[in-house]
Amino acid sequence: MYYIEMHGHMVSRTTDDYREMAMAGCVAVSEPAFWAGWDRQSADSFDDYFRQLTDFEPKRASQFFIRHVSWLCLNPKEGEDRRLTAEVLKRIPKFLDRPNVVGIGEIGMNRVTRNEVDTFIDHIRLALDYNQMILIHTPHLEDKYKGTRVTIDNLVKFQNLDPNRVLIDHAEEHTVGMILEHGFYTGLTLYPNTKVSLARAVDMIEKYGPDRITISSACDWGPSVPTAVPQLMLEMRRRGHSEELIRKLVFENPLKFLMQSGKFELPRLDIHATVSHTAP
Repeated sequence: MYYIEMHGHMVSRTTDDYREMAMAGCVAVSEPAFWAGWDRQSADSFDDYFRQLTDFEPKRASQFFIRHVSWLCLNPKEGEDRRLTAEVLKRIPKFLDRPNVVGIGEIGMNRVTRNEVDTFIDHIRLALDYNQMILIHTPHLEDKYKGTRVTIDNLVKFQNLDPNRVLIDHAEEHTVGMILEHGFYTGLTLYPNTKVSLARAVDMIEKYGPDRITISSACDWGPSVPTAVPQLMLEMRRRGHSEELIRKLVFENPLKFLMQSGKFELPRLDIHATVSHTAP
């Protein structure tokens, strides 16, 4: 079965990871801009990073017939620096016409400070000004509920914002309901320690149903598994769920969401199937 990795930080992964993902059925990767592991000191470094996301990564992915799309922003962890935010936001528009850029993200909050909220709002305005979709990070662990609540409270202030063009990621049991109730897409992230396990993800799917839910690994430079989505597929089969339901979650929902960008196209799936099934 084909799947779309909705949140993978492939700049942190090896080319072999692309190959393993392709062999497991991955046909597209959505890569949000994220924290490099340290706070960047100048907007120039973001220029280089955005070039990597919009030029190098699509070429690397295409070797394995994987369509690579990206999202651009200043990450929530760096959103405390309002001076840097202003400089980076000035530079983003020149990249928005790149063929693989589908929106602004992953934006949001880290510690839910006033500066982070202001930076979040600046990104929303930028997205609306340029008719871009939005992908949102919600904080880890103890700040999850508060951060998600503040995220939604600020989003609904924008009357011209279409919730169908917004994905609020890293949902958990105490936040997924409020996200779906407001009409947004959401993401369940299969990431060790700070996100959810396979079993917890399936529990939430069983409780809330599959509509507007996507699945991702958020694989990056931390402990993470780039083929976590196929692992979830196996867990769902083990618990007796249909192939139709699995396909909706890992392929149809992300496809429907990303197609709204006007730029998203899948690679030829017949070629991808041949490569995946014949690879040693």
